[in-house]
Amino acid sequence: MLSTSPHAALRRLFDEVGPVDQVGIEERVAKYTTRSIKGRAKLWGLRTAVSMVDLTTLEGKDTPGKVASLCRKALQPHDDASIPRVAAVCVYPAMVRHAKKHVAGTGVKVASVATAFPSGQAPLKTRLAEVRAAVEDGADEVDMVINRGAFLAGDYRQVQDEIVAVQEACGASALKVILEVSELETYDAIRAASFIAMRVLREGDFIKTSTGKTSVNATLGNNQVMLEAIRDFYLATGRAIGMKPAGGIRNAKQALQFLIAVKETLGDAWLTNARYRFGASSLLNDLLRQLEKQRTGAYQAPYSFSEAAESY
Repeated sequence: MLSTSPHAALRRLFDEVGPVDQVGIEERVAKYTTRSIKGRAKLWGLRTAVSMVDLTTLEGKDTPGKVASLCRKALQPHDDASIPRVAAVCVYPAMVRHAKKHVAGTGVKVASVATAFPSGQAPLKTRLAEVRAAVEDGADEVDMVINRGAFLAGDYRQVQDEIVAVQEACGASALKVILEVSELETYDAIRAASFIAMRVLREGDFIKTSTGKTSVNATLGNNQVMLEAIRDFYLATGRAIGMKPAGGIRNAKQALQFLIAVKETLGDAWLTNARYRFGASSLLNDLLRQLEKQRTGAYQAPYSFSEAAESY
């Protein structure tokens, strides 16, 4: 769908997938923040959110020892045995083999960012080589960034072709496609990019809001736009695509609001880490703190829980 006019190409795509009612989206997500969840429902929500966390370290100073510590926390977030393990540990490709040896056979996945994360500004062959290396070292999931330059230029075929190439490099590993919503700027563009990605994804793959490296990351608004795109795509094709909001979700209250959005938009079938993830490692400590409050009736000091890795 190459065009010499990016605006014309985007307008055609908007006409194809439908526009977003921005006012309607904002009114709907505002209602999520007014809900009060208590008792058993809150306990279930907190535990479910823990099970959906991708526990992450993405720093230049990452070491095998730091990754080992991350994996220990992933496998046992808290002394309370009723608290589930997280969904995955997420690391740079060079650290995949170190993570894999600690979580292999436990049900906790190893995810790796790839494709020149977070910018995506590397030749395609370099990005694909990085994906293949991560998968060869044991990555169960790969988080890629789309070519935002191609999208903004109206070259949607290139965006899709690159997703397909990365998917082929992934083999059997799941793919999460990062839209980097802050650079797409509008809800209409976020919806359009969601459809571009979903049309070439497999069941069990994900679309994801952000790298967590920009000023605006996951919000209830952009999460809602993507959830509704997933719903509409599922109704049209029968293919279930997962969702991962990433960056900016730091406390349990926010996480519960995001889960309300999932339940009301996509239903209970998406309330599982097979279809929904939180890319927000700093969230885990507050979830654990709230769970301890539910168990004991008293808040523990924040320092009672180990510091999470960087928010992602």
